[in-house]
Amino acid sequence: MLIGVAALPPLVKGLGIDRFGVLSLAWIIVGYFSFFDFGAGRALTKIVADKVGNEEQRNLPATVWTSLFLMAGFGTIGAAVALMCCSPLARALKIPVGLQRESLIVFRLLAVSIPIVTVSSGLRGVLEAKQRFSVLTLIRVPSSAFSFIGPLLVLPFSKSLVPMVFVLMLGRLAGLVAHFVACVREMPSLLKSCVLDRSTIRDVIKFGGWMTVSNIVGPIMTYLDRFFIGAMLSVSAVSYYTAPFDMATRLLLIPASLTGVLFPALSMSLARGSERTAILLGRSEKYLYCALFPLVLMLVAFSPEGLRLWLGQSFAANGAGVLRWIVAGVFVNSLAQIPFSLIQSAGKPEITARLHLMELPIYLGAVWVLTSHFGIEGTAIAWTGRTILDAVLLFSMAHHVWPRGTGVMFKLGTAIAAGLFALYLSTLGSLFVRAAVVMLLVLGLGLSIWFFGSTDTERNMLMTALNLRTQANKH
Repeated sequence: MLIGVAALPPLVKGLGIDRFGVLSLAWIIVGYFSFFDFGAGRALTKIVADKVGNEEQRNLPATVWTSLFLMAGFGTIGAAVALMCCSPLARALKIPVGLQRESLIVFRLLAVSIPIVTVSSGLRGVLEAKQRFSVLTLIRVPSSAFSFIGPLLVLPFSKSLVPMVFVLMLGRLAGLVAHFVACVREMPSLLKSCVLDRSTIRDVIKFGGWMTVSNIVGPIMTYLDRFFIGAMLSVSAVSYYTAPFDMATRLLLIPASLTGVLFPALSMSLARGSERTAILLGRSEKYLYCALFPLVLMLVAFSPEGLRLWLGQSFAANGAGVLRWIVAGVFVNSLAQIPFSLIQSAGKPEITARLHLMELPIYLGAVWVLTSHFGIEGTAIAWTGRTILDAVLLFSMAHHVWPRGTGVMFKLGTAIAAGLFALYLSTLGSLFVRAAVVMLLVLGLGLSIWFFGSTDTERNMLMTALNLRTQANKH
């Protein structure tokens, strides 16, 4: 997140608004290509987690290799389809004539990299199922940072997007190698037994089929807004929208980190019928809210001033409203990841897939209408409205999947509603008034969590951790 904040101003200045708009679309495409694993990555995580939970690890190498070969095949098919779509995509976007050929080459390079992304997704799923999150962090932090650092390294030598995207592809390839080495170290039997298992194919396709629907439709609703803006308004408008959007959605790294841990843990807990499920959900809700709320509150309250300092007056004038709406949507979407994880951990991916299919036409219609009438701020309103609808539906479905979690879900839904009202309050008044409101709300959250939202065990755990740290600092 910090590297992204530091890297965007020189990239915008060095590339210009139009070329940066195309680069931002390239970033989106790189992230979206993960859906070409057709849900096999998340299916592999669940299958491995279930086997670990039930102590059935003897056939794990066959399960892993079968899934990886499937993903490589899916990725190759995806690359072929994407290559055919490159020319129509380049024509559909309002890209300046001088940039069209360069943009087409960029889209083709990205299409070729799809198998790398899909296989990496499978290897990451194995490490998540084995709960090796320290290793994943060592791989994913440099990989994510390189999305910004790579183009910056190329910028002194060339302003062309082609070498920049080629460098991004090399970074993805390095990530694939790192994931494979980590998996082999965790599971040495992978090198000793490279066999296929037909039953795994059935399980992966069954679970992954519904995951594919979510993997296709979910990112469409997350990222398609930029393509609407590029087609309806201009590539420069994409830049004014992307910078605050990217700043806000980087916060999704926080719930992504949590749910990456939560998904295999819930899968094992539900497989064992453990009472630990309620504890996992309750603590996830509480800790995620505490981590997110102060950040989103400050971003909403000080968005005009922050954008002005970060990217200049033009971005502040065009993007402050966008940033506020998107941050509110990110807040809701982040907390909705908890019921989403519960539903999928219970082996019910068809529920989230059907919800996404139902939401898609509503969202596309809202983006079209609101963008036409209100420009990029209207696009942001549509995006946030969709996240709120999605959250309401996910909380409702989570109750049907695991009725014992109703109390946890009700508390979280109430807390989200209160948080949105607090975000609105933080936008009112002068800078001094907004600063005072932010301080009072953060203090109120801290006191509420400490006295009413924490158990004695949690308070003792925190105090013990603080005492240990104090003693370590003294020594």
